[in-house]
Amino acid sequence: MDFEEAADALYAAPAADFIATRNELAKQLKADGDQLGSTRLKALRKPTVAAWLTNLVSRERPDEIDDLLALGDEFREATADLDGERLRELTPKRHKAIDALVKAANELATEHGQKISADVGQKLRETLDAALVDPAAGDAVREARLSSALRHVGFGVVDENGEPSNVTPLTDERRQRAKERRSKTREVEDSAKESAAEKAAREKAEREEEKRKAAAQREFEAAVKAAESAEATVEELDAQLTDAQEALEHAREEVRRLTAELDEAKKVAREAQKESREARKRYNRL
Repeated sequence: MDFEEAADALYAAPAADFIATRNELAKQLKADGDQLGSTRLKALRKPTVAAWLTNLVSRERPDEIDDLLALGDEFREATADLDGERLRELTPKRHKAIDALVKAANELATEHGQKISADVGQKLRETLDAALVDPAAGDAVREARLSSALRHVGFGVVDENGEPSNVTPLTDERRQRAKERRSKTREVEDSAKESAAEKAAREKAEREEEKRKAAAQREFEAAVKAAESAEATVEELDAQLTDAQEALEHAREEVRRLTAELDEAKKVAREAQKESREARKRYNRL
């Protein structure tokens, strides 16, 4: 089992078993020699109920999720073209697609013994809408590893706390499959229309993006090393604490033994003193 398989298994587990499952899978990765994967897995957060529900419907209804994201592509194209008529045609489809997924999610939750409140249902709806509007949010929803529900607020996507969303990035392989499935035709057409200046600008942007990714990867690797070092320190201190506790218990046993011997010695001394006084009295009476 590698990290990707472990992460999928973790977020597919019942929400109540998340922590125990994470610990077990991280232990298994470490035993298999994948220390980096083990550390990465330990950093994954437990999903909220709304995130768990979104992950569930994404795993169980992948085709409907793909249809929703394809509809998002159409929305963005119509918006870029200022095609008001097309947007009016797509809007009912948007509501219908989200309503159908929310209904499916409630049925799936019931099958899994999970009651869904109105608040959780609304957060699911907002997450699905964010997936339709924002490509990155769409990729995260399809990945089925959300730890928080998402919401599109105009300038971007935020999590349930209102903080900018920091979704786990897709692997290169999965991202490539998503691009090929949703964008292959459009990319070919755009490439044919692309001018030399546009191509140069695009290639420059791609190079800059690669540099940012490389920098982010270095930061991640440094963070992982720091985490591994901290974990090693914790293990060492834990071992020292165990040794100290054992030494303390030994010292306590020694104190108890010496105390008992002292009490016995005092008792013998008192008896000897008493016997000495009695002997002196007998002597004086002679």
